[in-house]
Amino acid sequence: MHFEFATATRIVFGWGAAGRLGAEAAALGRHAFVLTGARPDRSVRLLRQLDNQHVRHTPFPVDREPTVELVLEAARAASVGHCDLIIAIGGGSAIDTAKVVAALLTNGGELADYLEVIGSGKPLGRMSAPLIAVPTTAGTGAEVTRNAVIESSAHRIKVSMRSPFMLPRLALVDPELTVSMPPDLTAATGLDALTQLLEAFVSRNASPLTDAICREGLARAARSLWPAYCNGNDPTAREDMCIASLFGGLALANAGLGAVHGIAGPFGGRFKAPHGAVCGRLLPFVISANIAALRERDPGSPALARLQEAARILTGSPGASADDAGSCLRELCGRLPVPALSAYGFSSEQAADLVSAAMRSSSMRGNPIDLTQTELLSILNQAM
Repeated sequence: MHFEFATATRIVFGWGAAGRLGAEAAALGRHAFVLTGARPDRSVRLLRQLDNQHVRHTPFPVDREPTVELVLEAARAASVGHCDLIIAIGGGSAIDTAKVVAALLTNGGELADYLEVIGSGKPLGRMSAPLIAVPTTAGTGAEVTRNAVIESSAHRIKVSMRSPFMLPRLALVDPELTVSMPPDLTAATGLDALTQLLEAFVSRNASPLTDAICREGLARAARSLWPAYCNGNDPTAREDMCIASLFGGLALANAGLGAVHGIAGPFGGRFKAPHGAVCGRLLPFVISANIAALRERDPGSPALARLQEAARILTGSPGASADDAGSCLRELCGRLPVPALSAYGFSSEQAADLVSAAMRSSSMRGNPIDLTQTELLSILNQAM
C-alpha cells in the first residue's frame, strides 16, 4: 500500500478561533491583501484585529464565483500594493481566488500557464505567498485543499489550478462565523460537504487516512445538516457541519472526487447555479448509477462494501444496504431546497454536450467505476 497526505501547514479549529487572526497575521507579513465575500462590512470585526497588530490591509471583495477576469484583477491589485500576505475571509469563492493570487505573487507568469484543460497546466515552481484562510461557510473545505476552481466564460467551463504549493499556511475554522448563514446557503454548502465526503470515501484513490476522515465527517453531516438548516443557531449542528466541511476538504485533496463533481464542474460553467445545490441534485442518482454499474461490471469491487457502509452511516441503520444510500439521499434532498437542473435552464438537448465535457473532467478519474455515456445521460435525465 502507498499513499500520501497533504494539507494546510496548520489548522486551528474551534469557537473563537477567528480571534487569533491578528496575531497570526502579524507573524506572517506586514501588508495583507484581504479577500472577502460580497459584503466586506461583515469582516470589520476581524479586520480590526489587523489594525491592532499594525498590519496594513488592502480589501478586495469577491462578489461572485472566481472567473479568469476576477482573479487577474485581484492579482494585479495585490502586486501593485506590494502585499506580502494574503488573507481570505469568506466562502469557497474568496478562498479559491486568494489561493490563485498567492500563487501568482511568487511565481509570476501568466494565469494560463498554470490552468488545467484550457491552459498549459504548468506546475508551480515556488511556494505561494503566505495565505491565511478563514471560512465563513461550511461546505467547500477550500481552506485545506491544494486547488482553486476558476470559471472561464470564453470556454464555458470551470477549470482548476492545482499545486501542493497552493495549500494555505494557516486555516482558522470558527463555527461562530457560520451562524449567520441563511437556510438556503446552509443547505447548498452542506450538500457540497456531504458530496465531497461520500465521493472521497468511495474514490479509487481512497486511503486508510482519508477513510477515517470521511467516516467521521459523514456521521456528522448525516446527523446535523437538517438541524443546521432548520435552526442556524444550533451550536452542535453548526460545529458538526464545519467539521464535515473541513474533513471533506482534507479528503478530496488527497483522495479525489467522482462523477457528481465531474458533471457539476462543466454544468457550473454553462449555467449560473449554486454548486452545492447542483451536487445535491445529482448525488442520489450518481450513487444509484455507481451501484448498478459496479454490480454489473465489477461485482468484486471494494467500493460496493464502501457504499453499504456509507448507507449505514447515513441512515443510522446497521442493516442498511448499499441501495439505501441513494434512497436516504433522495429523501434528504427532497426536504431541502434542491431545485431540478431544469430550473437553471438546462434541457435534454444540452445533455450530450454536457456529458462529453463531464467525461473529460479530472474528477471522473476518482469515480469507483467508469460510467458510460448512456449512464451519464440517464443521470442527467433523472436530475432534470
